[in-house]
Amino acid sequence: MKINRSGSAVWTGGLKDGKGAISTQSGALSAYPYGFAARFEGQPGSNPEELIAAAHASCFTMALSLILGEAGLTAEKMETNAVVTLEQQDGGFAVTASRLTLKATIPGADDATFQELAGKAKANCPISKLLKAEISLEAELLN
Repeated sequence: MKINRSGSAVWTGGLKDGKGAISTQSGALSAYPYGFAARFEGQPGSNPEELIAAAHASCFTMALSLILGEAGLTAEKMETNAVVTLEQQDGGFAVTASRLTLKATIPGADDATFQELAGKAKANCPISKLLKAEISLEAELLN
C-alpha cells in the first residue's frame, strides 16, 4: 500500500522581506502565513520546524496507540509535545533534534511496559524514521 499526502508553500520576495503561505491537501492549513520573522524573530505565522514538530507528535502518538492495542492496552488519554531544534552550523542551519514529551493515562499499564512500548513507537513511527536528527523521548505514565 502506498499513500501520498501533500503540502505546499508559496513564497514571494527576498528572505527577510518576503512572505510565504503554507497549504495542506486536507485544508487544515490554507494559505497560512509563514516567513523569516515567524521563523527567527517570534512573530505571528508558522514555520517548518513547528510543522515537523506537530507531525512528529501526532505520528508518534498514533503509533503508540497501535502498539498499545497490540499489547492489549488502550490509552485513556495521551498528550505528546514535540520540540524540534533548529541550530546554526557551519554552512547554514540544520534541524538537529526532536524531543518528544509524553504524558499518558493507560489503565492496566505498568511503567516498565509503558516505557518499552513508548520506545518502540519512537523508533518505528514513520516520521521518526524520516527524521535524521537525534530523537529523544520523555514519557510519564499518569495512573
